[in-house]
Amino acid sequence: IEPNNPMAVKSMIREVNNGHKIVIYPEGRVTSTGSMMKIYPGPAMIADKTNAQIVPIYIDGTQYTIFSYYRNKVKIKPRTKVVLNIFKPTKLNVDKELKGEERKKEITKQLFDIMTNAKYYSASDEKTLFESLIEAKNFAGRRFKIVEDIARKPINYGQLLTAAFVLGKQFTKHSKQKEKVGFLMPNAAASVVAIFGMQAYNIVPCMLNFSTGTKNMISCCKTAAIKTVYTSKQFVIKGGFTDLIKTMEDEGLQIIYLEDLKKEITLQEKLTGLFASFFPKYYYNKIKGDVSVEKDPAIILFTSGSEGVPKGVALSHRNIQANLNQIRSVLFFDTQDRFFMALPIFHSFGFTCGMVLPITSCIKVFFYPTPLHYKIIPELIYDTNSTIIFTTPTFFSGYGKSAHAYDFYSIRIAVVGAERAKVETAKSLFTNFGINLLEGYGATETAPVLSVNTPMYHKKGSVGRIFPGIEMRLDEVPGIKDGRKLVVKGRNVMLGYIKSDNPGVIQPLEDGWYDTGDIVSVDKDNFITIKGRAKRFAKIAGEMVSLTAVEEMITALWPAYNHAVVAIPDEKKGEQLILFTTRPNTTFSEISAAFKAQGSSDLFVPKKIKVLEEMIIMGNGKVDYVTLGQKATELFA
Repeated sequence: IEPNNPMAVKSMIREVNNGHKIVIYPEGRVTSTGSMMKIYPGPAMIADKTNAQIVPIYIDGTQYTIFSYYRNKVKIKPRTKVVLNIFKPTKLNVDKELKGEERKKEITKQLFDIMTNAKYYSASDEKTLFESLIEAKNFAGRRFKIVEDIARKPINYGQLLTAAFVLGKQFTKHSKQKEKVGFLMPNAAASVVAIFGMQAYNIVPCMLNFSTGTKNMISCCKTAAIKTVYTSKQFVIKGGFTDLIKTMEDEGLQIIYLEDLKKEITLQEKLTGLFASFFPKYYYNKIKGDVSVEKDPAIILFTSGSEGVPKGVALSHRNIQANLNQIRSVLFFDTQDRFFMALPIFHSFGFTCGMVLPITSCIKVFFYPTPLHYKIIPELIYDTNSTIIFTTPTFFSGYGKSAHAYDFYSIRIAVVGAERAKVETAKSLFTNFGINLLEGYGATETAPVLSVNTPMYHKKGSVGRIFPGIEMRLDEVPGIKDGRKLVVKGRNVMLGYIKSDNPGVIQPLEDGWYDTGDIVSVDKDNFITIKGRAKRFAKIAGEMVSLTAVEEMITALWPAYNHAVVAIPDEKKGEQLILFTTRPNTTFSEISAAFKAQGSSDLFVPKKIKVLEEMIIMGNGKVDYVTLGQKATELFA
C-alpha cells in the first residue's frame, strides 16, 4: 500500500472492521538512526476509527546483519540473534470532543509514546557499565576510535579495553572489590580508562568535585568513608591542588598517583591486558567478582544537603543503564556523530550524558578539561566537527558570545540542563547560529535526566516530557498555588543517600520515591515547566549551593547578628547570592577572606550585601524569605 494514500487507509479500516489483522511499520521506512523517527498519522487513524487494539512489537538484533543501515559503518556479524519484543495490547485513549487536526495530532502523539515505551522496555538494564562497554566494542569493532582529549591522540575500543584491564589490575593492589575510593581527575582520556578500570574489577569510584573547596571535599571523603584517593601528579600541579593534597594526607587519606601505578606495570601485565581485550567478556566474567547490577553502587556522586553538609548519591549500574535507555528512546544518535564534552565528569550530567552515553553508544567523544574557556571551546567544536553537545545554558551562552558564525556549523543536537535556560540565550543561539536549544531537566539522584525536549516534541519554556519508565506524583505545597512539587519513581532513581551521620552506609528512599523539591506545572501534553525550587538551593555556574549552609557560615563569623541569604537570577552564572544582614558595615572582602581561610569555594560568597536595621520575619517568627527575595530582585536584579 501507499501510506500517504487516503484510500489505502480507508481500505485498511475496512479490513480491521471485518475482523482481520494488519501489521504496520508506523515510521513508514527503515530507521537510519536506531531510534524512533517520524510517525505517520495513518496507523493511528486506523486504530482510532476502528477502536482496535494495538500490539507494539520492537525488533532487536537486525542492526548487526548485512541488511542493516549500519552495514558499512560498524562491525557486521555473519550470524546474529534477532529478538521480537511483543508487548501487551493497548488502545488509544482520546477525548471524544477532539476533532479534525487536533485529534490527528493527539492520536499520532499517543502512538509515538506507545512505540517509545516499547523501545525503552525492550532495552536491558540488567548489565554492568563494563558489560555495556564490551557490547559497544562488539558492535563497532575494536578499531573504532571512541575517545579523544586535548592531547589529540584518539584511542579505540581495543586500546580502551586493554588499558582498563591493565590499570584496573593495579587498583586491586591497593583497593578491594566493592571498596569506595576517591577519584580526583579532570576530563581526559586517562580518566575514562581509570573509571572503566575500576568498573572492571568492581571498585566503586567516588567522584570528588574539586571546585567546591577543600572543606567540602574532606567532608565528602568522611561521609563516604573513603580511605584512598586516586589522582594524577600532573593534574595536581597544573590545577594548583598541592595544598589540598597535603590537607587530605593530614586527614589520614592515602593518595595514590596514576603516574606511580603506571611505573609498576610489568610486561606480563601488559600482555595479559592485551590478550583480555580480544576476549573481554570471558576475562571480565573471571575478574568482576560478585556484583549485583541492582543493589551495588557503580559510582558515588556528591550533592549538598539542606543542612549544607555534602551527601553521597549512590547510583547502581541499573540506575545508570535505565537512564541511558530512557535518553536513547527519545533522542536519536548515530555512529557518525561526534560528542563534545567539557562538563566535568564529577557531575552526574557530565558522567552519564557526557561520558557513559557516547562511549556505550559508539559515538566518538572529545573531552575538554574545563567548560570555562569560552574562546577556546568554540574553535575546538569547529575543529572536531562535533555534532552533539550537552552543557549548561550559562556555558553555551558564553561560547556563543565568543564564537565565529561558522564554529557551530556541525552541531545538530544541543541539550542544556542543570539550570533554567533564559529566553535571551535561546534566541541568541538560534539567531546567530541556527541552533535550537533542547532544554532538559533532572537531578543527580535520578542518574540524572528526567525529561528533555526533543526535535520531534518540544515546547518553549518547558523542560520536555517525562521519560518512559518514570512514575510522577504532583504534591500540593502549602502557600504555593501556581504549581505542585514533583516526586518521581523509576529504575533510574538512586539506591539512596550516604549521609555524614552514618558514613559509608547507603540509606534507601522510602518506597523508592524521590522528592525533587521542585515546583512544576504539567500541561495537557505532559510538558513540564519548572516554576521554582522548594528547597533552598541556588545553582551557580552549574553548581548547587546550599543557602542554609552559607547562612550558617556567616552566622559563625558574626553570631550576634541576624543573617539571611537568598538567590536571584544572574546573566553570567545562572544565579547569584544576596546577603541580608543586621551587622553594620559588612563587606564582600571580609566574607571572601573568611571563607577562603575555611577552604570554601568562592561560589559560596554572596555577591551583594544589604544591611537591615531589623531582619524581616513572618508572624510565626521565621525569616520571610519570600519578601527578602522580592526585595533582592528590586534592589539588584
